[in-house]
Order: sequence, then C-alpha cells, then structure tokens
Amino acid sequence: MTKQMISNKPSLLRRRKLAVLLHSSEPNIFITTKNHSENNSDDSFDHRQSNASSLSPDVSSASSPVYFMSPLNQNQSPYNKSPWTLPQADNVDNTGLIGSLVREEGHIYSLACSGDLLYTGSDSKNIRVWKNLVEFSGFKSSSGLVKAIVVSGDRIFTGHQDGKIRVWKYLNNKKKAYKRIGNLPTTKDYIKSSMNPNNYIEVRRKRNVPWIKHYDAVACMSLDEELGLLYSGSWDKSMKVWRISDSKCLESINDAHDDAINSVVVGFDGLVFTGSADGTVKVWRRELMGNKTKHVTLVTLLEQESAVTSVVINQSDGVVYAGSSDGLVNFWERGKEMVVNGGVLRGHKLAVLCLATCGRLLLSGSADKSICVWRNEGGGIHTCLSVLYGHDGPVKCLAVQGRCEEEDSDSDVNCNDWIVYSGSLDKSVKLWRVSEQPQLCKD
Repeated sequence: MTKQMISNKPSLLRRRKLAVLLHSSEPNIFITTKNHSENNSDDSFDHRQSNASSLSPDVSSASSPVYFMSPLNQNQSPYNKSPWTLPQADNVDNTGLIGSLVREEGHIYSLACSGDLLYTGSDSKNIRVWKNLVEFSGFKSSSGLVKAIVVSGDRIFTGHQDGKIRVWKYLNNKKKAYKRIGNLPTTKDYIKSSMNPNNYIEVRRKRNVPWIKHYDAVACMSLDEELGLLYSGSWDKSMKVWRISDSKCLESINDAHDDAINSVVVGFDGLVFTGSADGTVKVWRRELMGNKTKHVTLVTLLEQESAVTSVVINQSDGVVYAGSSDGLVNFWERGKEMVVNGGVLRGHKLAVLCLATCGRLLLSGSADKSICVWRNEGGGIHTCLSVLYGHDGPVKCLAVQGRCEEEDSDSDVNCNDWIVYSGSLDKSVKLWRVSEQPQLCKD
C-alpha cells in the first residue's frame, strides 16, 4: 500500500489560529465561534436559509427542572464528595434531570453505554464503570486523557490525548476487574513497520514517523460491527481502519483532512462520515482496488469557515447531522444515490460540541452549557421539544442507554422516553429522562 506524505503547504491564517485552539487547554476549545468577539450579541449567527424548523430555544423556556439533591449510595463510592444524587421529588417530568454525579477527578471528555453499564472518561486518565448508578469498576491508563470510548463485546477501546488507542477486557471475576490486553497498533506490528523506511511519513514539527500509528490525540472512534472494523480519527489529520479480530491496521488515510479530525462515524449503505476542524464533512466508501480495499472520498458535504466538531447518524431515518463551532447543526437526508442537504438547526448561542441520536430525536450539547432536544418531523422539519439546563460548564459528550421500560399500565413512563447521559467540563455527569413528546420550546 502506497503511503502518501502529509503536505506541509502553508496554512491560511484561519487554519493557524484554529490549530492553536486545538492544541491549547481543551476547556477553552470552541468556546468562540467564527468571527465572534467577546461582546457579540446572542443572535449573531450566520442565519443561512433552511427548510428546518425556525423554532429555537430560549433561556427562559422549558428548561429542565431544578431539584433539591440528596446523596445516594454514600458508602458505594470511594470518593465521599462525589456520589450519584437523585432528586427527592417523586414526580419527575417526562423530560428532565433525574440524576447527577460530580467527581473531583477532572473534566469529562467521553461517555459510552453498553447494556446496563456506563463508561466515563476524563482528563484524570481514569475510565470509571457504573452500573445502576453505583460504581461497578474502573481502570486507568498510564498517560493521555480519555477522549473517546467504544465498546465491542467484552472489549473496550479507548482513544487518548497521547495518540494511543488502548484495548481493555473485562475479566469477569469477583473483583469486577478490567485488564489492558494491548494497543492499536500492537507492539509487534509497530516494530515490524518501523524497520521498513518506506513505512515512514513526514509529519509537521516532527521527524518521520511510521504511518501505522497516530502521533497526535485520538479524538474519535466508530465501530462497523458487521465488518468487524474500527475507525479512528486523530488531530494528526489521519483516519485509520483497524481489523478488530487481530488488531491489524488495514489502512491509514494520512491526508484525510487539512486539519484535525474531530468526528468519524460509520453510516448507512457502507458509507463513513468524517468531520474536521478544517470545516468540512466528507463521505467515504470502502472499495476494492486490485487485491486490496481502500477508502475513497465520494463527496464533501460541507465546506465552511467554522470547525466541524461532531457528526452522528440516525440509521433508521437515514439522516446525517454535523455540529459546528458556530453553534449550528447542519443535516443531510438519504437520497436515491447520495445524501442531500436537509437544512440547518439553530438552537445554540455557542459552539456545538457533541451530538447523539435516539428514536426520532437528536440531542445537541453545547459550550453554552445546554442540551437541545430536537424531533425529526420528516420532510426536513425538526422541532425543538425542550432545552436541558443543569451543567455549569460546556457539555462535551452525550450517550444514550436505551428506552425507559414501562413497569405497568398505570406508569407515567412510556416507550417514547429515553435515558441520556451528558458529560461536561464542569467535572460532572448528569442523567436525564428525555421524551419524544414533551412540551415544546417557547420563544
């Protein structure tokens, strides 16, 4: 496989400024938006035309309820100052805050749900595992804050600030312990690759390095369960494809974008979507070339000044969403041959940092400390159902555990309710009940 060299072409001033932001202290990343000054008004957005719903949330409307919090399971956590807490109120609305965890370990950068387990990653290098709001287990990396978590069966893949992808496995014993079983790439493959001079690529501000390994923060990962592949995107501008069965790096697209890759997601129809700080969203497809398979770019869906921070897919509806540092969410809908532009959602005053989908819903977390809940009405129309408030810092990550289960016929909980976790740079994780049919946002 031919290894392409990363270009060192002079960057535009915009790219240089963005690169400085990306490699500075992360709590300050994406807080400002394109051409925004500190005294910008709340409505200073790029109001592009769209057939999306014009309904936008307001601070004074339909926010999540605030409850008096009481400690739960005080003796279950080794950190006395950070137990999960639940509201004392018996009647929680169908959309609202139902639990909170504040830890002393650091900012929350990543979340993942698998069955009844919740994994939380922070800049403390710890990965904590929770079950039914009780600390179940945990494990710690030797270096690199945890920027991404993906769970595949009994294996957990974690992407780190130091450019490493670590692989962990649950030992399923009485100690509820997890053990690190390797890295991506494996040490054997890395040494083998390093011995061949043709396997090196030239990188900015560093000597030549083997193409097989990320040399900057691993910001995102996504699983293709059907093909047994793991995709990783990095601030080194590359996207790599790993075979899960033997941890082999099958492919590295070293010039996938012109700036850091912030999001990669496996989509529908064999497509893969990537979003980058260069302001683009690209669509890739795995194709057979000779006796090997390679990913080729089919189309660039978006080209803009503002960084793309998150991309998610609603598989059932065939919709692609991309959040940006300008506070907007662009979306595209599956067409006969390719996805087509659907519109723009305007609901945040600062950068959109994370996205998640469940059922007919899209959730967007922002540097403005809020989470917007949108419902896809079809035909390119999205309705803002509610805005969740409760975090004291930017909302950095979201995860959906599944639908609430209806206990009996008289229960207020219905199959349209979802359990959602949000992680923030305020060092907290919050638990929400989110309904597909709550009260609408008000102007």
